[in-house]
Amino acid sequence: MEKVTPFLMFQDGKAEEAMEYYISLIEDSGIKSITRYGANESGEEGTVMHATFSLKGQEFMCIDSNVKHEFTFTPSFSIYITCDSEEEINTLYEKLTLNGQELMPLDDYGFSKKFGWINDQFGVSWQLNLPIM
Repeated sequence: MEKVTPFLMFQDGKAEEAMEYYISLIEDSGIKSITRYGANESGEEGTVMHATFSLKGQEFMCIDSNVKHEFTFTPSFSIYITCDSEEEINTLYEKLTLNGQELMPLDDYGFSKKFGWINDQFGVSWQLNLPIM
């Protein structure tokens, strides 16, 4: 086995917008490759057929699904971020909750100094943690 890579399937042509948003929030991140659907292909022209991006060194793959499914993202799988400072966790939480859904508001739940869990505007679930030091 070479490696394990998280894979995100977006609907309604949101993959590129989501990648751009995520890399704008997390430094040392970037889009590595994008292959787009062309004219007369199975997906909507210009949407993401396949892409790879990284967040702080963790590689992800994503697509814009050309098939409408009865399912989407679920909070039972989330992107977990260990933050370095109060400012970092507050900023990420504020930006990721914009047009999203709060699952657990930022607070001290006893297992960390500060923790929050949200679904972002694209439906992807994030857990943000500021560990007790």
